[in-house]
Amino acid sequence: MKNYRYYDLILGAYVCVLLCANLIGPAKVSTVQVPLIGPVTFMAGVLFFPISYIFGDILTEVYGYARDRRCVWAGFAALVFAAVMAAVIVHLPPADFWRAKQPAVEEIFGNTPRIICASIIAFWCGSFVNSFVLAKMKLLTRGRWLWTRIIGSTLCGELVDSGLFYTIAFAGLWKGTDLLTVTTTQYVLKSAWEVVMTPVTYRVVAFLKRAEQEDYYDSGTNFTPFSLRA
Repeated sequence: MKNYRYYDLILGAYVCVLLCANLIGPAKVSTVQVPLIGPVTFMAGVLFFPISYIFGDILTEVYGYARDRRCVWAGFAALVFAAVMAAVIVHLPPADFWRAKQPAVEEIFGNTPRIICASIIAFWCGSFVNSFVLAKMKLLTRGRWLWTRIIGSTLCGELVDSGLFYTIAFAGLWKGTDLLTVTTTQYVLKSAWEVVMTPVTYRVVAFLKRAEQEDYYDSGTNFTPFSLRA
């Protein structure tokens, strides 16, 4: 496996963003007034979770699908560990002087198993769809029009992510119209982030391609998600 100067740093940043977005993000629901639209309500994590897709785009564009696949599995393992750790900490009996704070701990970290499973499954599926679409589009466009695959892959990945998460987590608990409204809002907000950040993604990709002397094309890649081979 070729050695890279920045791959491991990007891997660490990717996992960090993913964990923070899934642990800190769901702790607050916010409502903001949007001009010409009115009040928009969303989970605060929606502002930061799309950054993980930007990392996925950068990894696949520069290093290829297989190396991004390793990052997705690292993120998956980190989310599973975080979920187990949160469950253990929430259910440990509190010390006497901590009992007053226990409800706050349960409120922040006591997600139901259904929501945890929804989050992990949606991330895994959405991330692989994002990487697969970008890699295939790069072959089809012969490396041109980077913006088309950055945005196109994210639209596909975020659609799978948002659709799976809200369906698995809240189907049967929310009315169908409410479920569709929230899912659509989150999808639009997360996808819009990708469009806004496209110039930044361009700069990072250009820098890494020069620094790493790499611009990977997945012409012979095995696209199975069930592998750690790079």
